[in-house]
Amino acid sequence: MESYPQPALVQAPSTLLRAAGLALGLLLTLLATLAGLLIAPGWGSAAVVLLYLPPVLVTARYAGLWPSLLLALVATLAFNFFFTQPYHTLRIASPGDLVTVAALFLVAVVTSQLTSAMRTQASLAAANAARNATIAGLARRLLPCTDREAVARVVVTDLARLFACNVVFAASADEPEVLAALPPGLALAANDRAALAATLAQGQPAGRGLQRVSQADWQFHPVIGQGRIHAALGLARPDGKPPIAESQRELLGNLLDQAALALERARLEAEASAAIAGRERDRMRAVLLASIGEDVKPRLLAIQAGARALRRNPADRDAASAVAAEAARLQHYVDNLVDLSPGSDQEPIVCGPLAIDLFRHTVTRAGEPVHLTPKEFAVLAELARHRGRVLTHRHLLRAVWGPAHEEHVDYLRVAVRALRQKLEVDPATPVLILNEPAVGYRLAATESGDSGGG
Repeated sequence: MESYPQPALVQAPSTLLRAAGLALGLLLTLLATLAGLLIAPGWGSAAVVLLYLPPVLVTARYAGLWPSLLLALVATLAFNFFFTQPYHTLRIASPGDLVTVAALFLVAVVTSQLTSAMRTQASLAAANAARNATIAGLARRLLPCTDREAVARVVVTDLARLFACNVVFAASADEPEVLAALPPGLALAANDRAALAATLAQGQPAGRGLQRVSQADWQFHPVIGQGRIHAALGLARPDGKPPIAESQRELLGNLLDQAALALERARLEAEASAAIAGRERDRMRAVLLASIGEDVKPRLLAIQAGARALRRNPADRDAASAVAAEAARLQHYVDNLVDLSPGSDQEPIVCGPLAIDLFRHTVTRAGEPVHLTPKEFAVLAELARHRGRVLTHRHLLRAVWGPAHEEHVDYLRVAVRALRQKLEVDPATPVLILNEPAVGYRLAATESGDSGGG
């Protein structure tokens, strides 16, 4: 099995780093002692106490809490040995020296704990920043993906690099379909396929290191969005160990949420494209049927006129009657075909207090006309044609501004903001034009609408 480089992670100090930090602290303690021996005759032993605090801080910074506590004890003993009477013993004769030594130890302990806590918080902040950057990077690379295969390729490539393991991405179907894998062309064993099928069917992780189908070599995790199991992601390490550590579960879950969002967006894009294609077919059919009416009916009328002329001749009366009957029947067929042309756009679409007349390009709210700019009306009309369904940013931009402006989401946000100002009772809490975060917008399907924001 092929492997991929492990990403750099923020970790606790290693044993080597702890040892190096403690050694540095001991060296600084020695230097503090030598400096104290030089200044004690002139300044007194009280001034020496401050010299022992920097070594404790440095040890806490580089080695952690317990080495710094050990160094605090060493510094206290060194101060006692060299700077309290009787000298060069660990006994303390003066109560004042006893207080000084106890204060030195307590201050050293407190400062070491504070420094260690600050170091831990800095490490956590760095880890959170790294995790957020990883999630944002995957989301950015998934943004241009418009189909499942493209989403699968991006997810597989990123997760193989992040977790240093082999990855497979399979779609949810009656028979699992592998959309992408690294290394390419890998085959799953029977146990692995059973774990994959269990994940796709039940929406629960399964495979190595887990209770479900634990004999499998792979570990599978569901990709779930909008209450739907979109796919499953499988991971396996070359050494056979569980691919995801417990500390990495949260990061993996965040990445799978981004994959689910991208798959949902791709599904909506596909549905929107199908709707556009269907509407284009209806338009072409209407044009074709209108052409039939315009081109064929005049000729039918000419045939009927000829048949009436023939009737005036008694010898051709039977033939004329037959021609007239066939022409009348053919005209009836043509009229029926023309009547099949879609007329849904001629009926206003009602959504709560709104009445959107796509045929006459008018909008009324509670019976009062509302003036909209051409772009605002075009956005509202597109939402009205698919009332109750989420239309992606890309779909709305392509339908209203054209394919060249599919990335200009700010155009759409300005238009939606203007529509809410003109149509909503409270634009800050819209109930007609609703936002699906990071996906798109929809027009409420019911009269009251749902709460939405954005």
